[in-house]
Amino acid sequence: MKFHNSCPIVHIIEVMDILSDILHVAGLRRRLLDLHALTPETALRFPCDRSFGLHAVTRGRAFVHAPDLDEPLALQAGDLVLMARGCAHQLSLDRTTPTHSTTMAIAPFAGAGLADGTPSSRAGADDNPPTQAYAQVISAAYQFWHDPLHPFLRSLPPWFVVRGHSLPPLSALPLTIGLLDRELGDEGLGASSATLGLLDALFAFALREIAQRQNPGAPGLHHAIADRPIRQVLTLMHGNLGHSWTLEELGQQAGLSRSALAERFRNALGDTPLNHLRTLRMQKAMQLLANTRQSLEQIAQAVGYQDAFSFSKVFKRTTGQSPRQFREQDAADRQSPYRAKEAS
Repeated sequence: MKFHNSCPIVHIIEVMDILSDILHVAGLRRRLLDLHALTPETALRFPCDRSFGLHAVTRGRAFVHAPDLDEPLALQAGDLVLMARGCAHQLSLDRTTPTHSTTMAIAPFAGAGLADGTPSSRAGADDNPPTQAYAQVISAAYQFWHDPLHPFLRSLPPWFVVRGHSLPPLSALPLTIGLLDRELGDEGLGASSATLGLLDALFAFALREIAQRQNPGAPGLHHAIADRPIRQVLTLMHGNLGHSWTLEELGQQAGLSRSALAERFRNALGDTPLNHLRTLRMQKAMQLLANTRQSLEQIAQAVGYQDAFSFSKVFKRTTGQSPRQFREQDAADRQSPYRAKEAS
């Protein structure tokens, strides 16, 4: 195997760096992690306002119920389901919709296996389940408080199921689920840090699986990542949003003419390079407005604009709010009990 720019190892690092940057700039925050033991008497309600959720079944069989599902999703041990932003739902052992359920607490992670430091639905979640019907499920929620602008995040399906039997036994997803299941039941040294790292890896692997399985004929992040010159252009954009990129300069960096880059980029992502760059810049601006006290002039320059006026025009056209309105609304929203307080 030759280790050069097309090396699979380099490719994987670039892919994960781009995906990690997309998630970070969009304001991803981890807010809930728990290990549930489901019995016939327990049903759980997840109020996923502004959040992505995931459930991984490690033992038994469980059903997901939601108003927008034609029928409950049946999940076996080894299966994982990812819910897009805002999909409130219930989890139970029964195919019929539960009439009573416990609403899960909205809280940042506070220790291995605990959402809020108290053992709620976790009782019985161990290696010796009861003889009655039983399932064990790892659940997590990730929050994007502001509407994400990136086309990959906006194109995610409401519900996406990965069947355990469809994955090679030594692939990343089943290995990560197995390790996470083990760490959640462990109070050993470093268990909390290991758990958080595994959870973030599981979320990233699940998103990567979605990217790879989405309509292969449609433009999307999976096509862009597979195309080395386009991947290189994306890496440049993500790495320096403040640079005054031109189509000609991006083409030179990728070894393509302006017209070849424009056509190839559109085929891969369904957009022009400069339109996509503007989307990345506005998403970054949202992050800076929400999380820093930088002036509009400073933020404008950080995302490639010469002055606050031109930046503000583009920002309002993209988000429907002026930068000042966005910042004021974000400050008011911080009082919401549903908003995650700690960045992942």
